[in-house]
Amino acid sequence: MENFSLILAIVVVTALAFDFTNGFHDTANAMATTISTGALKPKVAVAMSAALNLVGAFLSVEVANTISKGLVDETGIRPEVIFAALVGAILWNLVTWLVGLPSSSSHALMGGLIGATIASAGMGAVHGDVLVTKVLLPAIAAPIVAGVAAMLATRLSYTLGRKADGKAAEKGYRVGQIASAGLVSLAHGTNDAQKTMGIITLALVAGGVVAPDSDPPTWVILSAGLAIALGTYLGGWRIIRTMGKGLTDLQPQQGFAAQTSAATVILASSHLGFSLSTTHSVSGSVMGAGLGRKGGVVRWSTATRMFVAWGLTLPAAALVGALAEYVTGIGDFGTALVAVFLIASSAAIWKISRREVVDHTNVVSETDVTGTVEPAGVVTAAIAAVTPPLPGVVAEDLTATIPAPAGTVTTADPAAPSAATTV
Repeated sequence: MENFSLILAIVVVTALAFDFTNGFHDTANAMATTISTGALKPKVAVAMSAALNLVGAFLSVEVANTISKGLVDETGIRPEVIFAALVGAILWNLVTWLVGLPSSSSHALMGGLIGATIASAGMGAVHGDVLVTKVLLPAIAAPIVAGVAAMLATRLSYTLGRKADGKAAEKGYRVGQIASAGLVSLAHGTNDAQKTMGIITLALVAGGVVAPDSDPPTWVILSAGLAIALGTYLGGWRIIRTMGKGLTDLQPQQGFAAQTSAATVILASSHLGFSLSTTHSVSGSVMGAGLGRKGGVVRWSTATRMFVAWGLTLPAAALVGALAEYVTGIGDFGTALVAVFLIASSAAIWKISRREVVDHTNVVSETDVTGTVEPAGVVTAAIAAVTPPLPGVVAEDLTATIPAPAGTVTTADPAAPSAATTV
């Protein structure tokens, strides 16, 4: 019983560690556009997001129940299986954070759980209908719905604000953007913090601490909320840079439209119990807002890398989770070996990240961490070439050449009193 209690404690601590990585990995979802448009200072933004994530964790348990009761068969699941699942999820979160890609922490967690469960109990232990209806279909629909909504909202914002005073309208949109960013943070707490609650509850059921089909205990809700809030406050600055500047350049009107659209999708999904990826929703809304402004474009080179990461998240985390479960099957030594591997890998990734530091002081820089500006890409360049600028906007490098009247000769001498000399 002592050994079992120890492994259960390890699972709970590892789950909270995942929740922490989820927080700093997904800070960009709530605050990247707010920071990039200058509506809030970086440190103020992440502090506000952290507080609202904590509040959001107490608003619902529907998503937690989806994971703890619906995705896999509770019977026969050992605490070691959940530990292996968390190893896969944490490592994927850290790797994608290192390269600055906004991938889904939710799918990393579910991928690790699916892989570890299959390795332990076989394919039959995974509920395929729940996986399809509450995980895969929302993953496809969320960025599309949020993107279309943000694009339409952006166009509506510019149409309605066409006759408004420029500075006053911009100030109003910044205030609205702060409010909508707070709503996204609240929504993130109601959705993502619950995933860790669900995992811990599943571990408690597997350990016989709580009865099957139980809701998360209060201490689980509180600890999960605090862990994700702390991670959010530290800020995933690399991903904030990608989301705020790497996908598109946003103005306050676009930031407001993107945040409002994403928050609406996330809150609706939480209410329905869909284990939605907030990353997918916010990324889709940012791209939609970028396309919604006349003359606005999306950097498809960055978007393509992001899409690839989305597609790899479930299978990659599942593979690592399955391998970790295989090693934990050896016994206590195997579990200890996996724990050491997780700690060593996390430390190595952190050390690598220190070579090129991204923090609140340089997160809004136009360049990447290597100091170079990312090329716009073929699609973006083509769209920019044929799209007229917004009314009243003058291109920075635009010059006009007016031919001299017939019968004149021009001179290139800068000391000449005029640009043309009459014959």
